This record gives sequence, structure tokens and C-alpha cells, in this order.
Amino acid sequence: MSKNNADQLRARLRSLRQSLSVAERQHASAALCARLQHWFDRYLADLAVAQRSSPLIVAGFWPLDFEPDLRPLLTQLDLHQVTICLPVIVERYAPLEFHRWTPDTPLSAQSFGVMEPPRQQALVPEIVLVPTLGFTTQAARLGYGGGYYDRSLGALQRAGAKPLKIGIAWQQGLLTDADAFSPQPHDVLLDAIATPQAWLPARPGG
Repeated sequence: MSKNNADQLRARLRSLRQSLSVAERQHASAALCARLQHWFDRYLADLAVAQRSSPLIVAGFWPLDFEPDLRPLLTQLDLHQVTICLPVIVERYAPLEFHRWTPDTPLSAQSFGVMEPPRQQALVPEIVLVPTLGFTTQAARLGYGGGYYDRSLGALQRAGAKPLKIGIAWQQGLLTDADAFSPQPHDVLLDAIATPQAWLPARPGG
């Protein structure tokens, strides 16, 4: 897929998400949080059965304009003793780091308006919730063009980590054959996409 085609797709998808009203985004975000909370409830129950002793580490993200808002989910996971971290841009074109967040953590606006927690000890997430602009039914992701998540997920894998990668998207981001989208060699395929309406291609773990 050419850069120009990717840029055209991004422009169209940004326009689609910006056309959603505030009420529509709030309703859809609540539905998405509920879908993810149900999945996490089962996932955490399985960890308890396995008698895991250390907290689960989950990387979330603070919403930019028009993105799904997962803050209620992150707060609930924190209450369930899940260690939540948020992405930090260390330097341009470098992989992201993930630093601890709790509901009491002060955040500051950094590059691209991203709200970041203070830099402490970088964590290695076991589940990464990935902001996703466009996606296919097979969980290929079209991001915003900066490449941060592809670099970060690739770096985690090269370091021996194997996080579960869940794209977070509006249903309007679904790409069809007519969009002629094909992932590039550096693009990291996600394990699943969660939207307010569905899991694609399927809910992780069945």
C-alpha cells in the first residue's frame, strides 16, 4: 500500500470519527469499556485459578480527541489490583516506554498532546491496549502514521516479551477490500480488535 493511499485512508477515518457526536462517543466508549471489563473479569479469574502471585501489568492509553475513552475501565482495573501503565514518548522515532499510572497519578501534556505519567521505572506490559484508527477483520492495524506502537511492540517482542495486543477502535474504522489496505512488513499484527459492537476476528481466549 502506498503512503498516499494510507494517508487518504487516515484522513477519511479521522473524518468519520470526528463526525460522531459527543453523546455517541460517550455511549460507544461505555459499551467498549463494558465489553473489555467482561473480558478482563474472565481473564483475571483464570489467573486466580492458576494461583498467580504477581499483579497483571496492562498498558492502557489516555484518550486524545475523538478516541475511545477507556478511563473508567482503567480505574476499575486499578481497583482490582491490576498494575496499569501508560505510554511515554522518550524521544521521537524511539519505542515507547510504559510507566505506572493510578487514579491519583498527576499527568502532563507532552508530544502530540499525549497525557503522560511521571517517568519512573519502565514496566513490561503483559497486555497492551493499542489505540487503533483503522483495522481489518484479521486484526491488521492502521495507526496514525507515527509508527510508535509498531516500533514499541516490535521492541517488546525482540526483548523476549510476548504481550497480548488488543486494538481499541470505533466500529467505523473497519477497512474493507475496497479500501485496498495491506499491512507493511514493519506493521505488527494485533491479536484482536475490540470495538463497542464486537471482537474481531474473535475474543482472545475464545
